[in-house]
Amino acid sequence: MSDLVAKTAIDRRLAEIIQPVIEDLGFELVRVRLQGGKTATLQIMADRPEGGINVDDCADISTAVSATLDVEDPLEDPYHLEVSSPGIDRPLTRLKDFETFEGYEVRIETNQPIDGRKRFKGMLAGVEGEEVLINVEEGTIGLNFDLLSDAKLLLTDELIAEMLRQKKEAGVEIDNLDEAAFDDIETDPGEAGDAKE
Repeated sequence: MSDLVAKTAIDRRLAEIIQPVIEDLGFELVRVRLQGGKTATLQIMADRPEGGINVDDCADISTAVSATLDVEDPLEDPYHLEVSSPGIDRPLTRLKDFETFEGYEVRIETNQPIDGRKRFKGMLAGVEGEEVLINVEEGTIGLNFDLLSDAKLLLTDELIAEMLRQKKEAGVEIDNLDEAAFDDIETDPGEAGDAKE
């Protein structure tokens, strides 16, 4: 499993437990992160294979994952569970994500310097084998997928327009969409989560 999906050893262990549950419901695991704090937060991002997940879907995933985690009990301490969509300026965590969003602006970080730098910003140019291609000022470069530590779409007018087009195509009601509130909804996954006592 890619470090972009699950970074730490506990994230990978949780992903092994969570992924089959999410896939059985017809969704895909995009990312899992256990965040520390007074009470830890287990953040799960999921999506449909064709894209488009809603609040009810997040609630269904939360219920199923909670039941599985109660049985498996991989975490000793109490935690909050948050399930969310990847949002418009989503993280790119799987090789196929870099193909899907070819032509959109992205920020990529690597876990070691490549030609003296670890951060790259540019236009996604697809995938070639195990390399993610990105157009930067110097030209098109290939970054080995295994060396990526973080990758995220940048919020642009083109990306927003495409996401709205996809939602409309999927039959999601967008007539009264307040774009300012849209980002807040996408980045506040706490409403769909529940907690383990």
